[in-house]
Amino acid sequence: MQVILLDKVVNLGNLGEIVKVKDGYARNFLIPQGRARRATEANKAEFEARRAELEKAAQAKLAEAQAQGEKLAGSTVKLTQKAGVDGRLFGSVTNFDVAEELGKIGYKVAKAQVRMPNGPIKTVGDSTVNVALHTDVVVEINVTVYGETA
Repeated sequence: MQVILLDKVVNLGNLGEIVKVKDGYARNFLIPQGRARRATEANKAEFEARRAELEKAAQAKLAEAQAQGEKLAGSTVKLTQKAGVDGRLFGSVTNFDVAEELGKIGYKVAKAQVRMPNGPIKTVGDSTVNVALHTDVVVEINVTVYGETA
């Protein structure tokens, strides 16, 4: 199926590009989330009429993400989890835990935006985690996990 992208999509294309994707990906993900429309003649004409408006909205979204990224970059999140004597956690610190703690600090971050390159944190200590605020804005934050004995 051919679709017109209404937003930048990672590994697919930029705003305004007409790309061919699998039918299920278009029907179940891109179109319901408002990131694409079917590439019919009517939709192409409508997109060209709204192109400037969509580009301006995308630029505003990027600027907002960059501003939040500058504030968030280098910040430290402190979490306390139950741990054994050897420093291993009972359980782990996941992207949900980091996103929830960032929310308490005052940053609105979804758990899907928190990317943990080495998987969930399973030991006490410092770790680095990426936060993808936009497809072009990825910042690193520090996560410090303190052990709490039971």
